[in-house]
Formats: sequence, C-alpha cells, structure tokens
Amino acid sequence: METSSLQNRLTEEERRAFNETGYIIVENALSPEQVTALTAEVDRLYENKLQEGHDPQKALFYTDFVKDHPLFMDLVDYGKILPKVWDILGWNIYMYHTHMIITPPSGQEKSDKTFGWHQDSGRVNLEMESHPRPRLSLKVAYFLSDLSEPGRGNFWIVPNSHVQDKIQIPDNGHGQPEGAIPVCVKPGTAVFFDRRLWHAASTNWSDITRKVLFYGYGYRWIRRKDDMTMDGLLEKSDPIRRQMLGDGLNCNGYYTPTDADVPLKVWMREQGLPV
Repeated sequence: METSSLQNRLTEEERRAFNETGYIIVENALSPEQVTALTAEVDRLYENKLQEGHDPQKALFYTDFVKDHPLFMDLVDYGKILPKVWDILGWNIYMYHTHMIITPPSGQEKSDKTFGWHQDSGRVNLEMESHPRPRLSLKVAYFLSDLSEPGRGNFWIVPNSHVQDKIQIPDNGHGQPEGAIPVCVKPGTAVFFDRRLWHAASTNWSDITRKVLFYGYGYRWIRRKDDMTMDGLLEKSDPIRRQMLGDGLNCNGYYTPTDADVPLKVWMREQGLPV
C-alpha cells in the first residue's frame, strides 16, 4: 500500500452520505486507460463463456474472475478505493465475494415489470436478531460501460433503505418501490453500497452491453460467498493484498487477530492512523 493512497480516504461528506443513504458514488475512480484495458479483458472472458455455451441473450453472472488477469487483482487493494473501505468497516476486513456481470441488450420493449428487489447476504437477513440488521459488508461496483442514462440495465436502489428490514414491493408485478431510482453513471465510476441497501438489477432495454465488476468486502470472520481460486495468488501478493485475499495464521486469528493476521492494521498504525 502506497502512502499516497491516504489522500483517498473517506471524506466527512462521503461518510455522512454513506451512513445516511447507504451508498456513495466515486466518479473517475478508474482512468480511461484502466477502463479500456479492463473492458478488453472482460470482453475476452465473455467471448470464452459464449464459446463454452453461455446463452448470448442472457446476462452473464461470473464469480471468481479476479484470478483471470492481474488487472482484476490490482483492484483488490486499489489505492483509490481501499482506504474508503477501511474507513467504513475498519481494518479486520477481506474480500469475501466478487462477481462480474455482463448484461447484453434484451431486445425487449420497455415495461414497468417489478425488478427483483433484495438485500444482500441471504440467510443472514433471516437469522440475525438485531434491528436494523448489521452492516457486516459492502460492495464496490466498477462500471465499465456508459450507464449515464436509464434503461441500460442500470443498477436500481432505494436510497436510505439500508436501515429498513422490509420495504413495500408492489405485489401485482408492476412498478418499483417508492423512492427507487436508477444509478446513472459514466464509465470509470465506482459505486459503494451497504449490503443492506435494497437494490435490484434491471432489464437492459438499450443497444449497449452493460459491464460491471463487483468487489465485496466484509469482516474476516465472515465466510466466503463463492469459491475463489487462490492457487499461486497468495505467493505473488504483498502482505496487505494477502489479507484482502483471506490469508491468516489460523482460524482463531479471524476472530481475535494478532498483528501478523492483519498487516493492514500494522501499516495503518505505522502511518499514524487510529487503530
């Protein structure tokens, strides 16, 4: 981790917005060159999936893509983003989940069909006893395609809904919850959102293919959400990246970590940050 990354820590305005609304938008998180290079690799993987038999008319939901190219790996501990993640969740964190979503044009006419609204984490939302539900994790979505207009398969959210265990979803299959909005962003934008924020994917009614990379960060005592291929990755990584990839000395270290378990904490302390 470069010390220059400290300039990218969460601002007080961002902290207030995230706590109050459940999300923040970081424009120009990726440079145009990064967007071009990442898009080329996404296109390559998508073509491979098509050759393997993926239906080109259906969205591709592909987990464990980080192993497929160093450019994806570089976003695991990206200096423009990770400081904001640790400012929200603290230092006992790792990347527990990743997925790439490619949504081609649907060819459908626009409709008001209700989207699949949900909070992340599945059974967690049924089995945790607290109210509101605990934050536990967040996701960072890197948008590679131009979603600056609605109707392009945009990510939809209900701002401020992260502290609501339930929201009123139309039961007739038409329309969206009150307050729902599409997230309209340009390529290179990163969107942070609390796992509890009610959100949904939408139909792509445009002629643009939607391409997004999702990186999920949570506490180290949370189990992985998908099978991640770590063969050779830890050996090639520096200590903080190893932590983000889930490394640790032993099982107890995820619950009661020593400094050796959490090099991010050590590095933060060396920079004079409160830990």
